[in-house]
Amino acid sequence: MRKTLFVASVALLLSITLRAQTALKKVYDEKANPIEQIDKALQKAEREDKFVICQVGGNWCPWCLRFADFMAKDAAISKVVNENFVFIHTNYNPRNNADNPQAKQAEQLMKMLGHPGRFGFPVFVVLSPDGKVVHIQDSGYLEQGNSYDPKKVMRFFQNWTPKAVKGIK
Repeated sequence: MRKTLFVASVALLLSITLRAQTALKKVYDEKANPIEQIDKALQKAEREDKFVICQVGGNWCPWCLRFADFMAKDAAISKVVNENFVFIHTNYNPRNNADNPQAKQAEQLMKMLGHPGRFGFPVFVVLSPDGKVVHIQDSGYLEQGNSYDPKKVMRFFQNWTPKAVKGIK
């Protein structure tokens, strides 16, 4: 009886854990051409005098989805981001093999963004409106426990606004 109760408890716990992990909203458009997505974001950034932030990762990445969820729930951080950046979720799948037509596109994307995959995923790439890489942020430095540290995330965004980079007060 105890053994059955123990097994049932473990199964329930695993079920809840898996459901919690898959409950996060998928934010990456896996069919979008990431180069075209960035080009459109750069045009918008130019019109609005903002920088672009590419959150590079994918729906396959739990930390990528956690960050999207974290951002959606933090009004102060969302405000800073909306006022200063065109923020996009740039899909990248490191598991694409050479036979996959998206593999060349993924390779081109990584080259264009300064090979940010070396930092793991998600990784944040700040682009000026002319498409130059201003900064690559390793998201590991922003983590806290199973989520993100609001102070570190806010500091990251505030330190890479167009005004901060240009030294405008």
